[in-house]
Amino acid sequence: MPGKLRHIAITCPDPWKEAEFYMKAFGMTKVGETDSTLARGVYLSDGTINVAFLNYKTDWAAGEDRGKEFYGLHHVGFWVDDVEQSKKDLEAVGGKYMMGEVPVLGNTFYEVKYRDPLGVVVDISDHGWGGASKEGTPGAKAPALRHPDMIADRSGLPKAEVS
Repeated sequence: MPGKLRHIAITCPDPWKEAEFYMKAFGMTKVGETDSTLARGVYLSDGTINVAFLNYKTDWAAGEDRGKEFYGLHHVGFWVDDVEQSKKDLEAVGGKYMMGEVPVLGNTFYEVKYRDPLGVVVDISDHGWGGASKEGTPGAKAPALRHPDMIADRSGLPKAEVS
């Protein structure tokens, strides 16, 4: 099976404020929160795709070329059957390994990250994201958060003007 787009990550100064907009505008459902060493944020789903609204804690975690103050579409994720084969496929067409397979802390869905030829971050995962459906069937069993009742620490969120 080829990879299926099942994850979109948007970085923002206040993930909860951004998530509220998408819940009200599009009827998305909150599936959890995260507060790891990398980022804090909110996960939403429409039953097929997981959308993460993230506030990265360090420039390294966000990708030093963007830094933690970058706000907007950050990366996309594909659910694949075989991560090792997908890594080979990505490299064969010019993908460059970025990071991944680090110890998972907190309530995050971690994956292997690559850069496409334009530098866009592309995640690959064989275990998916909370609220996402591998086969695109809303309501299908989705991966669970390790701590489904986690409430992330919102203190210290940066103040940013958004136009």
